[in-house]
Amino acid sequence: MEDALNREQKSFLLDLARRTISFYLEKGESLKEKSDDPLLLEKRGAFVTLKVDNELRGCIGYPLPHKSLLQTIIDCAISAATQDFRFASIKKEEQSRLNIEISVLTLPRKVKDAREIMIGEHGIILSKGPHKGLLLPQVPVEWDWDLETYLNHGCLKAGLAEDEWKKGATIEIFSAQVFSE
Repeated sequence: MEDALNREQKSFLLDLARRTISFYLEKGESLKEKSDDPLLLEKRGAFVTLKVDNELRGCIGYPLPHKSLLQTIIDCAISAATQDFRFASIKKEEQSRLNIEISVLTLPRKVKDAREIMIGEHGIILSKGPHKGLLLPQVPVEWDWDLETYLNHGCLKAGLAEDEWKKGATIEIFSAQVFSE
């Protein structure tokens, strides 16, 4: 993956996400952070995934580069902790049991044939009309899905019939540098 983060940058971003969540839960405000690292200032898509006691509690991100990676991690950490409608917000007392995972994304590209998708390497975005669903590359590995199951779940996440990928839905793929505490 081009523009891969080194160990110090990954550690910094994981610490930033944890400090951001703690600050937000304590003060109700976004953490202000600066950096002179050009890679952290580059606009990048990223997701922050939160688990408490190894159970998913939030996963929010920007698939496309709208903000600097630094600001993206701050925004997504707060959103994953407090605004993922699928889960209860993270509570202050849960922070010691919180595990943070960050996925820094490449730009998505369309594929013509689903067989181009490599399980564990490619995340997918399935879309048709106003419907769009994204699954990170680690998801099919965590659930032991084959390619068809992966695509079916991508369609369901988009609010489409599970086999819509066979009927003209657009399939895009991306890679991610994934790291966690």
